[in-house]
Amino acid sequence: MSHVPSRRRGFVLGALAALGVLLFCLPLAGLVARAPWRELGSQLASSAVHDAMRLSLVSSVSALVVAVVLGLPIAVWLANGRSALRTAVRIVVMLPIVLPPVVAGIALLLAFGRSGLLGGWLEQTFGVSLPFTTLATVVAAAYMGMPFFVLSAEAGLRSFDRRHLDVAATLGAGPLRRFVTVTLPLVLPSLRIGALLCWARALGEFCATQVFAGNLAGTTRTMPLACGIAMEVDPNLAIVLSMILAMVSVAVLFLLRHGLQVPR
Repeated sequence: MSHVPSRRRGFVLGALAALGVLLFCLPLAGLVARAPWRELGSQLASSAVHDAMRLSLVSSVSALVVAVVLGLPIAVWLANGRSALRTAVRIVVMLPIVLPPVVAGIALLLAFGRSGLLGGWLEQTFGVSLPFTTLATVVAAAYMGMPFFVLSAEAGLRSFDRRHLDVAATLGAGPLRRFVTVTLPLVLPSLRIGALLCWARALGEFCATQVFAGNLAGTTRTMPLACGIAMEVDPNLAIVLSMILAMVSVAVLFLLRHGLQVPR
């Protein structure tokens, strides 16, 4: 009889867990069940899909490059000490993770728009106008995706055994050589994970891109934006684009779980 309460608790926990799993499975099941399988080939061959895929790849890969070039120095600086300034910078860098994307888009527009803090100067000095251009999709994607790279890179830099650097220093390696030949190889798994998360976030960016870059076919309409437009005019196309993005997401999770593990 003493086992009855524990069995009841187990049943309740199992039922709640099953409901939670169902919450995640049902939307995917609905997507697969409503997919226009007979029209899949023609939908994938359409120019709208090709343009959206091209723009998504260009913006997400470019955003990843920006995130690595700018984010790695930030991560190195954040990992090499603790101070109030570093804490403040970390909060600012991580803010896009929790910031509502529409707020991020408005903030980008107010910073880089023609009347923005920097946008007016860029246009007057260099003739560069960012909003509603393909470059704007890159900026928005980098802004939303870079925190994931910085977070992962900083975690790797903080956790690796720094005694390797001491050994390299005793052998005569300078700071730059130690960083390139010792630090980077040791934290490479963290960098790969951060890069993959950053790219996935950049690929799926929607709201900030729409506000800052607009939704112009062939110029700024990435796959998520194309999904939003297609839901109003061509639901089957929206389902096809959603399935592509869902499969990419599954592939990302698979790589995070199996493909990027450190070999022992």
